[in-house]
Amino acid sequence: QERLVESGGGLAQAGGSLRLSCAASGRTFLVRTMGWFRQAPGEEREFVASIMWNGVYTSYADSVKGRFTISKDTVNTVDLQMNSLKPEDTAVYYCAAARGDGIRSAEMYNYWGQGTQVTVSS
Repeated sequence: QERLVESGGGLAQAGGSLRLSCAASGRTFLVRTMGWFRQAPGEEREFVASIMWNGVYTSYADSVKGRFTISKDTVNTVDLQMNSLKPEDTAVYYCAAARGDGIRSAEMYNYWGQGTQVTVSS
């Protein structure tokens, strides 16, 4: 019954910013971790960031640390602020939800959004 919908993707210049949002609905009380993943063509889905359901604990991939910020402004939303964007950040970004804690592996997430395209030009 969990449904995730991403928004905010688009085109940005290198060095620019985008803010992604994910709205969750359904049995959100089952969710312990919310995460953002990305997948570029021909590549595996890559962990980007995660946040505990109450917003206390966050985790980031080394490639985005210091540039991206994950936040949970409401109980049913999670955002990803992306600053200092690089062309390497170009990918489809997915919001995901998991019943476990501290999950960085895509295989362990239970619910997924449809994805939103982020394209960073040089």
